[in-house]
Amino acid sequence: MNELVERLIKEANLDPKQAQKAIETIASFVKEKFPMLGGAVDQIFTAGAKEDQGI
Repeated sequence: MNELVERLIKEANLDPKQAQKAIETIASFVKEKFPMLGGAVDQIFTAGAKEDQGI
């Protein structure tokens, strides 16, 4: 997850809070528009967050 945040900071000139909010917004949008992908989206972001925490 940190990798994505860092990329948004660098390439989109967002601050860390904005980058995190962008990720949350995109995940929410995908789950809303494609409910069948909801579990996969949650899993991707949960795995990314655990990886960032060293779990």
